[in-house]
Order: sequence, then C-alpha cells, then structure tokens
Amino acid sequence: MPTDPAAATAPGFKPLFLRDEDLRLGIELLFYAYRDFTGEPDRILARIGFGRAHHRVVYFVGRHPAITVGELLVILRITKQSLSRVLGELLRKGYVAAAPGASDRRQRRLTLTATGVALEGELTENQRARLAAAYRAAGGAAVDGFKRVLLGLINETDRAKLMGQAATAAPAPPRAR
Repeated sequence: MPTDPAAATAPGFKPLFLRDEDLRLGIELLFYAYRDFTGEPDRILARIGFGRAHHRVVYFVGRHPAITVGELLVILRITKQSLSRVLGELLRKGYVAAAPGASDRRQRRLTLTATGVALEGELTENQRARLAAAYRAAGGAAVDGFKRVLLGLINETDRAKLMGQAATAAPAPPRAR
C-alpha cells in the first residue's frame, strides 16, 4: 500500500477497501444497520397506527420548527399527495400543528404539538442511545470517518445544507461531571 497520498490517486491504484467484496459488505452493513436502527421506532409507530413516513415527518418537523410544507417536501423527496396523507393524519391526531406564515399567509408552517414532541422524543431516544453506544465503542477518529462516509453518500446540495447547519449550530451545553 503506497504511503504517498499522490500514489493513492494514481491510475490503476485500488485500495483494498474498494474491492467489490468490501463494497458489497458495506452495502450489507447499511441494510442491517438501518433495519436495527429503525426497529424499535417501527414498533412504537405500529402501536399507534403509524409508519416510517410518519416518523420522518415528525422527526424533521421537530428538528426544524416552523418548517414549511414546501421545505419538508424538499427534504423528504416525496410527492405532495404522499405528504398530504401522512401530514393530514398527524394534524388530525394532534401530533403536528400548522399555522400560516407571517409574511406569506399561503404558507403552512409546521410545528410539533406537546403530543408530537413526546412522540418524537420516544422515537428518537432509542436511536440516540444506539448511536451513542456505537460512537463510544468506535472512538472519535472512527466517528469522524463515519460522518465523512455518510456525507459522501448524500447528494451535493443536501451535503452543503447539512454542512452549513453544522457550522452554524449552537455549541452543546457543557456536560455535568
């Protein structure tokens, strides 16, 4: 394996992690990880008659309070019809509230209700714990590498948005010792 970074990009050089079998293992690991990452939230959602589409809406409305329906459509990349069905249920059952935009009354700004906040917390807690345990076990360098890999899988437009959000995110409060 060349130690010179320029050699790593030379034509014909193929690092071991780019072998077909390693790439297929990466794909398989993503499938298994996604299955287990969504397993507990799926069970919680099933108890109340919801599915993963509901989870995604609740998550992103919670993550981006006052998000517009249009902005949510861009994130989720689903049809208006699909979002309308899921959002309609969440609105009727009191998990999400919609209010007109301040400058454009045609916009619908979405926020979670107290019931929605509780559901989002319940759905996310298992995933946070699972991710925290994996991060702890892997260590900081691996976590940084994992984030770079995930960002590499995301399209350029969304990657730029996410990187911008990360750069402007408020620092986490200090943890009690």
